[in-house]
Amino acid sequence: MAQFSDRIEPKDFAKMPEEYRELLTRLLTIQADCEIGGPHIYVDHWTLRAPTVDDQWRVARIASEEIDHCRKFLRMLGMIGLDRSDILFRPRSKREVDAFKVDMPEWGDFAAFGFLIDKVGEYQLDEMVGSSFLPTDDVLPTILREEKGHVAYGEQQLQKMMETPDGSVAAQRAIDKWYVVGLDMFGRSESARDERYIEWGLKKRTNGQMRLDYVAEMDPKIAALGLRVPDKLAGRKYL
Repeated sequence: MAQFSDRIEPKDFAKMPEEYRELLTRLLTIQADCEIGGPHIYVDHWTLRAPTVDDQWRVARIASEEIDHCRKFLRMLGMIGLDRSDILFRPRSKREVDAFKVDMPEWGDFAAFGFLIDKVGEYQLDEMVGSSFLPTDDVLPTILREEKGHVAYGEQQLQKMMETPDGSVAAQRAIDKWYVVGLDMFGRSESARDERYIEWGLKKRTNGQMRLDYVAEMDPKIAALGLRVPDKLAGRKYL
């Protein structure tokens, strides 16, 4: 099929071919699950244990924004007749993406998570900008602006950690841990489903291209912090 270029309103969802309905439902469901997945990892541990009161406030604010992002994706699912509120209470072991099953016992984990994992989230969300599902136009500008803030805060915290020898070691440990997790979040480089997403106007790039673009952007940022870029093949699930 030629690339689909229509803009679909919720009232027209039921009229669309089954493949489109399945792909859109999957996309919105996974994104909702990812948005709530982060708070499920760090809220209990870091909201009242972050290094300063300013950091505690920031953790709470980031969690609030991520919960709101989930709320907005659940609302879009509701527009097409699906109630996925079960996602709110899903055990971490059942999350759609492995990154949201990983513990973060150190403050460096929270910083690297924001810097690297929220950046992957930004890439995934940017794929939906101008998508064939019209309601994304209403929610994505705010969500993307907030995700950029999360990434910037993670980078700032890593910079602060680099001011001491112990902090530098902890920052490198966190980058080593979360970098490969972030790379795997893009999924398999060669995926037949990728092409269908693109053809239906739900995404712009393949998983492999997004991962290459991410590496090209983030490797220099990691090096600029004074950190070593980890081995890209270590612990990788997807090629």
